[in-house]
Amino acid sequence: MGESVPFHGTDPFSRSPAMGVLPKPRLELRIGSNIFRNTNGVVTIHGKEQLVVELKPELGQLLITLDLYNEQGIRIGHLRRNGLTFNEHGRFAVETSHGQTLPAVQLSDLQSGHPVLEAHMVSVYRVDLVSGKLFSHKGIPVEITPHYCRIGAHTTLFGEVLEMRGGPAILG
Repeated sequence: MGESVPFHGTDPFSRSPAMGVLPKPRLELRIGSNIFRNTNGVVTIHGKEQLVVELKPELGQLLITLDLYNEQGIRIGHLRRNGLTFNEHGRFAVETSHGQTLPAVQLSDLQSGHPVLEAHMVSVYRVDLVSGKLFSHKGIPVEITPHYCRIGAHTTLFGEVLEMRGGPAILG
């Protein structure tokens, strides 16, 4: 993501074309109805890196890494680049879609029947996290719907547009 792309400009003194470098656009994350522009693909919840989104458009891949916690803040699962590396009691299932559409990843909680996280690649620089129910490392619920993102009982984000300047999207 930190790669650069060349551009042609004009040297301000000689007015001749000059070769320069523009930074490559960073990842835009849409979490519910909230837009986090120019992120590094990391989402922190209550100060802890809990979710990482990676795009490999040349391979048609959307990769999700996510730590999963319960209501007490105990780690009960880990999704690493779409593969469940820790899955307490077989509680979670991951489904990916490819093909003619852009990639999507859905992680489900088989115990509750709820989606933990549903993510869709919309373009090579944008991923939408459209729904989910999970817990932070503090055991606080995080709910994502197409209309809002709620963290605990007191914080609800809806329609926010935030410039992250190459850093993580910050929730809570």
